[in-house]
Amino acid sequence: MARTKQTKAKRKKLEEEESTTTEEESTTTKPQPQPPKNLFSSLLPPPQIRTIVTQYLQDDIPSHFDVGGHVVGNTIQTAELWMKSPGVLAGIPFFNATFDVCGSCTIAWEDIAIEGQSYPNASGDNKIKLATVTGPVSHLLRGERTALNTLSRCSGVATLSNECVQIAKSNQWKGLVAGTRKTTPGFRLVEKYGLLVGGAATHRLDLSQMVMLKDNHVWACGGSIERAVKKARVVSGFSQKIEVECQSLAEAMIAAEAGADVVMLDNFEPEQLKKDAKVFKEKFPHVTVEASGGITMETMPDYFSEDVDVISQGKLTQGYDCVDFSLKIVH
Repeated sequence: MARTKQTKAKRKKLEEEESTTTEEESTTTKPQPQPPKNLFSSLLPPPQIRTIVTQYLQDDIPSHFDVGGHVVGNTIQTAELWMKSPGVLAGIPFFNATFDVCGSCTIAWEDIAIEGQSYPNASGDNKIKLATVTGPVSHLLRGERTALNTLSRCSGVATLSNECVQIAKSNQWKGLVAGTRKTTPGFRLVEKYGLLVGGAATHRLDLSQMVMLKDNHVWACGGSIERAVKKARVVSGFSQKIEVECQSLAEAMIAAEAGADVVMLDNFEPEQLKKDAKVFKEKFPHVTVEASGGITMETMPDYFSEDVDVISQGKLTQGYDCVDFSLKIVH
């Protein structure tokens, strides 16, 4: 009897020791690596981004035999992503999706790799390691160029956008710097995402997001801004804004009277724009005023005014410099 009690006591003690050990192990387990911090990746639905990236890859992947892939084989190897020119990092979701579609690849991002972060000291002589990609070497090489193309271009848009946003802030202008619909065909989502990461507004993403009645629309329906706005309002209802491109203050007034939510003062000289925007806002303070047409980063400060809500530039997605990245096999 005494032996039975002793055995039970010993078993209980062992169980307590095992429980304590398990708890200590769980508390000392290192936290799992977290994905790079960014605020906008959840905007990109995985099925959509996979479809887009798959199309990019199909442009580049051989339609028949991949001889280069045959040469290197499918051994598991590692490649390192390096940033080699200054800029703002953007496009991580597209980089990740590329190797996800290629299959059997994993990516470990460095702690310093943060979307929206500027790396002004990156250069060919001062390369910054951002990530390590591991997988079958043929898969790494199939995805390499597509992944770098999206990352370099998205980062280029973010860099230029951020420069313009910083100019606006330094001049205490409270409005929005925005892109336009002048994007690269097939690459719009990447460039629009770059605008966001750089701190700029995307403007409308496509023809269905906001109604914009340009000069061609007005001319094609008889030259009447009022008729064009009212016809658009019938089908767009309360859920869509209507913007009208205007060549004069008089056109902007007509557009607002007809119910436009936004007026674009297009191709105005800076002083005339600020003068007309002030007159317009006195009568229609609730209508958004956008300045556009030939505005660049250098001339943008000339258009800053408390009566201008948005300054849009096509150059943000048409005239950006790509940021230089490389992906090198570790050897």
